[in-house]
Amino acid sequence: MTQSISENINTVHAEITRMCDHAGVKAASPRLLAVSKVQPVERVVAALEAGQRDFGENRVQEAEQRWTDLKQDYPDVRLHLIGSLQTNKAAKAVELFDEIQSVDRAKLARALAKEMAVQQKQLPIYLQVNTGAEAQKGGVMVDDLPDLLGECKSLGLDMRGLMCIPPAGDDPSLHFALLKKLAKQHGVDGLSMGMSGDYALAAAIGATDIRVGTAIFGERDYS
Repeated sequence: MTQSISENINTVHAEITRMCDHAGVKAASPRLLAVSKVQPVERVVAALEAGQRDFGENRVQEAEQRWTDLKQDYPDVRLHLIGSLQTNKAAKAVELFDEIQSVDRAKLARALAKEMAVQQKQLPIYLQVNTGAEAQKGGVMVDDLPDLLGECKSLGLDMRGLMCIPPAGDDPSLHFALLKKLAKQHGVDGLSMGMSGDYALAAAIGATDIRVGTAIFGERDYS
């Protein structure tokens, strides 16, 4: 990496401000979720030392391995589950995370509500919307969103917003605009959208949360 992780974080914030200025909108100062999946612990620690406190993780098991010790040293860290969640891991997810941004079906919502009651821990949740109607991708279909929202409200879940991952190759602004429209229609405020390649655009459209991995930590090594 040509810049330090601290410098990368500053660059992300500066790009958000630049893009919002270019678009003629006031920068909304979205929460920056540093996506730490597959990243070596020394890079994560560098982000922590730079003051980063919100982190996004895709898998429960990996997050547990990484953060069990780190949270002892950095107790003010907030962990956000942004990957798909199986219902049989709901208990561990409620125990480990501070927020869940990938709820996409009623069965999962019920499992989470049950575990939150058992653990007496009410987590904010976002509903993941499959804005591109991709069969291989998680997320509730747009037409099914009202029913899932109704289920979550009936369960007493703390509904904070919507999340999406636009299809590769599509203009992401169309999906961000759709998510914003859906959130307004259904009376939720949170918009979790935008990743390393399009986070500044997402911020200009109204993102309240952006999920950035490689732009902060560098390329992931899956070997």
